[in-house]
Amino acid sequence: MLFHQAKNLRYALAICFILLVANLILSSKLQAKIAANENQLTPLLNGHQLPNVELKQLDGQSVALTELTDNKPSVIFFYRGGWCPYCNAQMGQLKAIEQQLIDMGFQLIGISPDTPKQLKQSVKDNELNYQLLSDASHKASQAFGLAYFTSERVTQRYTQKMGITNPLTTTPNGEKRLVLPVPAVYISDGKGLIHFQYINPNFSVRPAPELILTAAKLVSNKAL
Repeated sequence: MLFHQAKNLRYALAICFILLVANLILSSKLQAKIAANENQLTPLLNGHQLPNVELKQLDGQSVALTELTDNKPSVIFFYRGGWCPYCNAQMGQLKAIEQQLIDMGFQLIGISPDTPKQLKQSVKDNELNYQLLSDASHKASQAFGLAYFTSERVTQRYTQKMGITNPLTTTPNGEKRLVLPVPAVYISDGKGLIHFQYINPNFSVRPAPELILTAAKLVSNKAL
């Protein structure tokens, strides 16, 4: 009787150990989707498909990116938030070429960690007509390989001096850090295939509108 109880106990402990190890491995893999810094990204490249990720619209409703881009060639740009002056300047530049993109058959979509409420303010402040989507959970930026942990210094400066209220994320070392996407632009065809990407760890440098228009034209010609 005691032998069987001890055997069952060892069996239960072994199962618990296996589950614990599996959970640690899974957690490690999920955490690895957030790069240690902006220079260690593994972004999606030309030839990759747009990932099927859920985002929040201005009304707070969830929507799948693949649903929004199904049969719709798209120019998708990731930005850090409405608090970033470089991002606001980029949104204005894209607004200026939006009609030209529409004439070529493209839709324009902006994605950031901002909440739907913050996105509404950005739309109002910048008088935008194109879609802004909330990726407050960082699922999209992780799926695109753009999410990264800011340094301790940057996290403190942004949260304490600039008043950014984005929830902090725990690093593999147990530190609380702000997670941001590296600014990026992707151009995909109606089947979700990526034909162009621009990714720059230097957040103050954004692609010129002329470059985006040229890339969109080339993608449009390929689709013909």
